[in-house]
Amino acid sequence: MKTRCGYVAVIGKPNAGKSAFLNKIIGQNLALVSHKANATRKKMNFILPYKDKEASSQIIFVDTPGLHHKEKLLNQFMLKEALKAHQDSDLILFFTTPKEGLDSYKEFLDLSCGGIERFENFTLTPKPHIILLNKIDLISQDDLLKLLAKFQKYQDKFLAIIPFSVKKEQGIDTLLKVIHQALPEGAHLYDEDDLTTSSLREIYAELIRESIFENLSDEIPYESDVHIEKVIEGRDLIKIFAKIYVQKTSQKAMVIGKQATTIKRIGKMAREKIQALGDEKIYLELNVFVQKWTKDKDILKKFGYDFDL
Repeated sequence: MKTRCGYVAVIGKPNAGKSAFLNKIIGQNLALVSHKANATRKKMNFILPYKDKEASSQIIFVDTPGLHHKEKLLNQFMLKEALKAHQDSDLILFFTTPKEGLDSYKEFLDLSCGGIERFENFTLTPKPHIILLNKIDLISQDDLLKLLAKFQKYQDKFLAIIPFSVKKEQGIDTLLKVIHQALPEGAHLYDEDDLTTSSLREIYAELIRESIFENLSDEIPYESDVHIEKVIEGRDLIKIFAKIYVQKTSQKAMVIGKQATTIKRIGKMAREKIQALGDEKIYLELNVFVQKWTKDKDILKKFGYDFDL
């Protein structure tokens, strides 16, 4: 049997449903999902096996931050992460929604064909791509057909356009088959049981950060970050010690909450999310610190946001 293997960059604007899609197809909640825009900050690889009668594939999906205009240093890093994933991939899975229509796709074509002025000397090489029209459960069949007809003007640009609904699990089989057939032939790169190339520490941090997003509003989730200080693995118990960093003293008070109610709620939710990954019991200790980190490149680098990579 032939083998195929390749990297598939999942590209699109914030809140297009990229992370929810990846969690669905791998069967684990590893990617941070939030209704708030720009929750994903770093690339994260997810590994999915697929095979038909002729070949077996190892599809390596690369979750990326949403495409957006740069603002703060952290936003610049996030945009660069998405562009690097585009550059290094074999195939692009471009996420859009009926609400965005053709506008986001036109922007994507301009980006992928002409590079981007936001970073000097950063020129993108056009890559074969599939359009995933997500959230079709939110529109009527007639409106869907009209929108698909508009995309046909660009049919020489994309390999396929697939109507999709993460919520209703519509279109998954069709999508995986198209990706499988488009991947280059090559040996598989990872063990069959691997779901991601991320370390457990990185996954723990993302699940804690997701809990912060779910329990706090306004700017606090965006101005917070999580670092795993220590993990102690016992036979039946994993102890995780994590630090939550915020920008201001007032934000620290809000994260902790009156009589520590908020931090306890965040910890309980994060512990349950981590617990769902395996059979071990989880002890999670969270401490909150103030550190002005979003506007300093050196501090961002210490936090894992390296602009030079």
